[in-house]
Amino acid sequence: MNVLVILVASVTHVLALENGLMRTPPMGWLAWERFRCNVDCKTDPKNCISEQLFMEMADRLAEDGWRDLGYRYVNIDDCWMARLRDRDGRLVPDPDRFPRGIPALADYVHSRGLKLGIYEDLGNYTCMGYPGTTLARVVDDARTFAEWGVDMLKLDGCFSTSEDRALGYPKMAEALNATGRPIAFSCSWPAYEGGLPPQVNYTLLGTICNLWRNYDDIQDSWQSVLSIVDWFSDNQDALQPAAGPGRWNDPDMLLVGNFGLSFEEARAQMALWAVLAAPLFMSTDLRTISRRDREILQNPLLIKISQDPLGVQGRRVRQERSQIEVFLRPLARSASALLFFSRRTDVPFRYRTSLAGLNFTSASLYEAQDVYTGEIISGLKAETTFTVVINPSGVVVWYLYPIQELDLPIGLFGQQPRARGFL
Repeated sequence: MNVLVILVASVTHVLALENGLMRTPPMGWLAWERFRCNVDCKTDPKNCISEQLFMEMADRLAEDGWRDLGYRYVNIDDCWMARLRDRDGRLVPDPDRFPRGIPALADYVHSRGLKLGIYEDLGNYTCMGYPGTTLARVVDDARTFAEWGVDMLKLDGCFSTSEDRALGYPKMAEALNATGRPIAFSCSWPAYEGGLPPQVNYTLLGTICNLWRNYDDIQDSWQSVLSIVDWFSDNQDALQPAAGPGRWNDPDMLLVGNFGLSFEEARAQMALWAVLAAPLFMSTDLRTISRRDREILQNPLLIKISQDPLGVQGRRVRQERSQIEVFLRPLARSASALLFFSRRTDVPFRYRTSLAGLNFTSASLYEAQDVYTGEIISGLKAETTFTVVINPSGVVVWYLYPIQELDLPIGLFGQQPRARGFL
């Protein structure tokens, strides 16, 4: 990136983002991972990218408990557009797949108490070859999205240069704010620059975007999840300080409910994303999701951890030779989320440690609630030794709190959980 581009970006960002949005990590549904660029509505009308698909997902979010837990965004990804802009240069949705237009879809989504997100790309084309937003079209396209009633924009970076991105992302943030409509802004900027300083200025990015993709696209496999967790953990010193209310690192979509993850792996991804303060965007078919997968995604204590108002991203604090890793996220009211993660593929592992061994130094007496079982673990002091049993590719997650300062989080699971003491 040349000096001129850096200077222009630095000047522009002063006018860019403080839209007051996404003070906690956003939650919702996104089409891409499950439905990709399926535009064949003649032979596959239930699964193609169309207004009907997004209306049906909005219905499920509203009627099946998702919205009330915080899953409020219904996000369109690539392939929603016609292949050409109209004669005035405006974006238009595909007339066969979105016959009533985006404003009608936005009205429907809003009528269900939800918000609508849309996709574009800062380049000549989107990643799948549809019309992109060049620098000359940024302002007009921002106005179009606002006129349509859009609540969030994901701006990708295919077919763009580093100079395009350094100028275009700040320019779009400014243009969105200038519309007068609150529109959250998701950037893919850092993912196209390698994701790390000095190529990525996270201080600058936090003044421009509400969330940003840092790394590779997720794929429907456990190996893909592990590669993302590895990259975020290995680079946490650079990434963790960048996150906070209104500005989030985005490790990409939740795969739970699709085809590539086992039960233990699905629970692990959901828990890791919550502890990493990641946006929680499901990308699965909510019309057919199993009860087991729905319970993972609707876990109330994991959502409480995800939506903690401090907005501190968790970190990996232990990486053991036994292939057990421990993650810690500080939470409001002196609480913490502790996640014990097994990379083993053989048998359940008995991991023995103490809070002092995880760098807790307080003299407080603690209790913990197991996020997935609801069990209460009582009598924890810093020096108390305890054992957790972690399944292969699985997690044990505790919501840990000093009992002198916090009320017990009873009731989240409908009844008093069984207590287990360590005194």
